[in-house]
Amino acid sequence: MAILSKSNVPQFSVDVYQNEYLPEGGREVNAIVTVTATGGGTIGSAVTAPHLFSPGEGPSAAVVLMVDCSGSMDYPPTKMRNARDATAAAIDTLRDGVHFAVVGGTHVAKEVYPGGGGLAVAGDATREEARQALRKLSAGGGTAIGTWLGLADRLLASADVAIRHGILLTDGRNEHESPEDLRAALDACAGRFTCDARGVGTDWEVKEVTGIASALLGSADIVADPAHLAADFTRMMETAMGKEVADVSLRLWTPVGTTVKFVKQVAPTVEELTGRRSESGPRAGDYPLGSWGDESRDYHVCVEVPPAGIGREMLAARVSLVIPQPGGEVRNLGAQGLVRAVWTDDMAASTSINPQVAHYTGQAELAEVIQEGLDLRKEGKMDGATAKLGRAVQLASASGNADTAKLLAKVVDVVDAATGTVRLKAKVEEADEMTLETRSTKTVRVKK
Repeated sequence: MAILSKSNVPQFSVDVYQNEYLPEGGREVNAIVTVTATGGGTIGSAVTAPHLFSPGEGPSAAVVLMVDCSGSMDYPPTKMRNARDATAAAIDTLRDGVHFAVVGGTHVAKEVYPGGGGLAVAGDATREEARQALRKLSAGGGTAIGTWLGLADRLLASADVAIRHGILLTDGRNEHESPEDLRAALDACAGRFTCDARGVGTDWEVKEVTGIASALLGSADIVADPAHLAADFTRMMETAMGKEVADVSLRLWTPVGTTVKFVKQVAPTVEELTGRRSESGPRAGDYPLGSWGDESRDYHVCVEVPPAGIGREMLAARVSLVIPQPGGEVRNLGAQGLVRAVWTDDMAASTSINPQVAHYTGQAELAEVIQEGLDLRKEGKMDGATAKLGRAVQLASASGNADTAKLLAKVVDVVDAATGTVRLKAKVEEADEMTLETRSTKTVRVKK
């Protein structure tokens, strides 16, 4: 097995943006941590431990596609056909050598291809066999997504690969198992594979689909028109094929007396990571970041330090990137960033908010007020909904989040974006409301 030359291995970097100055007695330190992976290529080689591959071979990977086959997929009849076509398109996008399987999901999970409790290896022959198997997919039965995830986990675990990924499609609510059963399945799968989730049509529950993607560190989206499924599945699989490093964690070390208030991803989407911490040594904890290709993401770290007098300074936190190894060891990716605290009597310095911190604080609030506003609207509390969605319009406008602003404009009539003055639309298409809710956590980066 050839070891990669350094030029073929994705290189990670960490950049920290903060205002380190605090007033006398100040305690809260905020920083935006930008993590960037570059140099690996779209389908290049893997640094993923313990597997290393020759240039051009690509990382060892396995993908399971979970396709909703419940009875509602027959309404309209074209929906099931679109789902079959989309799954075939995704299989066509697989890189040669990638392990894969297709699961049909109803109130139980069934192996569609290859069967026998294992995975196929992508090549011309297996892709054609999979396409033939997909023709047998038909709609009938209920929906128990936890069983789909459980089968996907078992299939993915059968392959000795570096990167394990799922793609899940549903068109309805998870009505044939309890929320507790789904949560238990997600807890069991977390950290074992990542998963992208898609809702097709408008009869599914947004919080279920986004909750699945969040728990398994994947993306969530709506495909309101089933005719667009194939294009979406192709894009999803292309992204999955570009992942080269699995199981990356952000390691946060803090000194004695310092408390971690929160860690959250803030770009490209808002994702709370605080509760996912696993202890990794004295005063250190790891936060899972999932799989990486050539990309960059931003994280907001907030810590509380012991108060100190003017002129004192301290290291408030050290950020590094690691990959878990067999036997409890870790591989350090060689990227590190420092978060500092300096106490000063310069009021201008200590009260200035770092532009990145201010921007992403606003983006996190934007996601929150959209969710709150839509929930209030569903409850018939129109005054509260108007206030929350008006604030969302104001934040989207100020931050330059044009995509979210366009989605909001389908739910409210904007009178004045700068002040957040809006009126709720009397009639809103269900697909527009669901799209806004599903995509509410998508953020934009700081304006240059």
